[in-house]
Amino acid sequence: MNIFDMLPGAHNPETTPAADTPEPICSRKGCRAAATQQLLWNNPKIHTPERRKIWLACSEHVAWLEDYLQSRSLWKETLPLSPKDVA
Repeated sequence: MNIFDMLPGAHNPETTPAADTPEPICSRKGCRAAATQQLLWNNPKIHTPERRKIWLACSEHVAWLEDYLQSRSLWKETLPLSPKDVA
C-alpha cells in the first residue's frame, strides 16, 4: 500500500469498485466522447521498436488521429477498445 492511496479521492484498485472506473475518452484535444478504438504508436527516435504508446479515439476522430500519426511515421496499428483493455 502506498501512503498516497489513503488520500481522499485516490484510486485504490483493492477498495474502489469497478463501477467507479472512469469511462475511457477520446485523446483528440477538446473531445470528451467515449473511446471505441486504440491507436498504437511509437516514436522510433526515442522508443525501442517493441514499445507501444496508446491513444484512444472515438468513432468520429479515429481517422483524424490515425492520419496524424501516419503522416509522422509513428502509427503502428489501430485496434478496437475492449472492456479488458480498460481494466
